Amino acid sequence: MATVRKDGSAITFDYTIPLVIIGGGACGLVAGLAARSLGIDAAVLERDATPRGSTFMSSGFVPASGTRFQRAAGVEDSPAIMAHDIQGKNHQEADPAIVKRLAEASGEVIEWLADEHAIPFELVEGFLYPGHSRMRMHCTPRRTGEELMSCLLNAAEQAELPVLTEAAVTTLHVDDDDRICGLSYKRPDGAEEQLGCEALILACNGFGGNPELLERFIPHMKDALYFGHEGNLGEAVLWGEALGANLRDMGSYQGHGSLAWPHQTLISWAVMMQGGVQLNRDGQRFSNEHGGYSEQAAKVLEQPEGIAFNIFDKRIHDDALKFEDYRNAFNAGAVKTFDSLEELAEGLGMPLQNLQDTFREINTLQESGDSDRFGRSFAPELQLQAPPYHVIRVTGALFHTQGGLEISPEGQVLNLEGKPLPNLYAAGGAARGVSGAGDSGYMSGNGLLSAVVMGAIAGRTASAAVSKASQ
Repeated sequence: MATVRKDGSAITFDYTIPLVIIGGGACGLVAGLAARSLGIDAAVLERDATPRGSTFMSSGFVPASGTRFQRAAGVEDSPAIMAHDIQGKNHQEADPAIVKRLAEASGEVIEWLADEHAIPFELVEGFLYPGHSRMRMHCTPRRTGEELMSCLLNAAEQAELPVLTEAAVTTLHVDDDDRICGLSYKRPDGAEEQLGCEALILACNGFGGNPELLERFIPHMKDALYFGHEGNLGEAVLWGEALGANLRDMGSYQGHGSLAWPHQTLISWAVMMQGGVQLNRDGQRFSNEHGGYSEQAAKVLEQPEGIAFNIFDKRIHDDALKFEDYRNAFNAGAVKTFDSLEELAEGLGMPLQNLQDTFREINTLQESGDSDRFGRSFAPELQLQAPPYHVIRVTGALFHTQGGLEISPEGQVLNLEGKPLPNLYAAGGAARGVSGAGDSGYMSGNGLLSAVVMGAIAGRTASAAVSKASQ
């Protein structure tokens, strides 16, 4: 139960540490690393036995501009271009000051993590994700969030950043001025301990695992398959509300329209961006597959039985094998192969005539260069080649929420009047992101951009405040 008590001035805490961070995902770990780099004693409290969070379930891609990894690949990018892309995708609905701050800090944070903490970043090349005008996705070699988390945990160990697991924070203790004095957390045996602090960072992600909050803020997705971390119960929202914090963009979320079903393995949207298509059970396309994988979740769920089929050729299949999630799906039997449209129609139970009409339309559009009724064009270099065709049955899912506590560009939590709360900071899924108000504003990597880059910013801001207070 996430509660706030105004008893902070009366409590004698078991221990006190300058900076406490709630949440041991990428956001919390990066915030802690930022604090340690500035010489601040910090501790991360994580509810689970092993820190995982939403990062663990992601592809682990972090967008950043102006990095040496981009320059080495001949990619010309800048914070201004990146900010323009983000705001274009979210329909100018995000806070431009936060977008600007994230874009400007992104390259430096990626290089800092690589240089100081040995995170083996590399640039994802070969295609652009929806909304991005430049290749700017940075990932670890295996291209998984699991690997990124492993690298960050190793960095935390090297930096001597304490990560206390199986510590479920239940209560924030504040004084009469709403200054955080400390918190209570429960251990697996039910024992409760109190920890004092001078500053607190909420890095405990969103509320996708809380049915009541989904019903309140995103009712149309409350019955969707939730493919996020089960621990995303919205404590940050509940604590923030109790403290008078402002909430923004609470209807914003990241969905995904390509979750292998029933295998429940994420299929990279690179399959679509390199020329693949999605068909429903009637053998017909139903959307612009290049519009974005977040908004595609709702479109897939609108199809018969909430099912669609990713269809692509050997060229795309071979390239997708670079992604560990795809290899896992392939090894699990999620990828089916058919040597002709006739076999495909029979194997999937689709009307052959509809299937032939769909492919005939695609070929015509590729030859003419025209856009289809959904607004998608079919570039010749991305033309689907001759069979065999590879097929994956997929569904749409809710991955994580993008709304949360309103923050300043430096990660300070703001109240209803837009003023910072005394010593409370937030980043990642706990805070308002840069995806606008709904599902269509999510641009690939927005979640980890807010987690990793704003995590570093909040860690530095809180550390500076702690340092100043001790002088």
